[in-house]
Amino acid sequence: MTVLHTTELEIFADYFQFYLQDEAVDEDWGTFWTDETVERMLAVGDCSVGIATARNMNVPVVLSVHDEAPEADFGEWELVNECSFRVRSGQMMLIGCTEGAPQERARFSLAPGSYRLRVSYVGLDDLSDDGLEGDDFYRLQIWPGPFGETRTLKERAGAAG
Repeated sequence: MTVLHTTELEIFADYFQFYLQDEAVDEDWGTFWTDETVERMLAVGDCSVGIATARNMNVPVVLSVHDEAPEADFGEWELVNECSFRVRSGQMMLIGCTEGAPQERARFSLAPGSYRLRVSYVGLDDLSDDGLEGDDFYRLQIWPGPFGETRTLKERAGAAG
């Protein structure tokens, strides 16, 4: 497995969410969020994925693009979800839900096709009393793969289900 691209970002997670999306596709994010997707902290469209966060502030995110599925290293993570999305335009971006144009480093190229995304979350309960500061962290791993179901690979301790 080879890592083709890695980016470390801080993304403004207004309304406790940010998005990975194809730049040329405008999906209705509001329809993604249901009771089930809020509980899972992941909402999936065709060419967009919404990632829920523990804070309504800037959050640290690391995005890596791989040539194949990365190793399943779930030990340190509190929650791990996996889903599929499609790339149509070849240009992707990570963006907060109320941001205008994303920073240049939040854009990257992916060949058109179907991909898998694994989102790993940690520090979800490590927040200050006012909820503004925290140790929450989000890792996004992308690789080419057939379109498949959305699944939770590791559930949070004490999660309903």
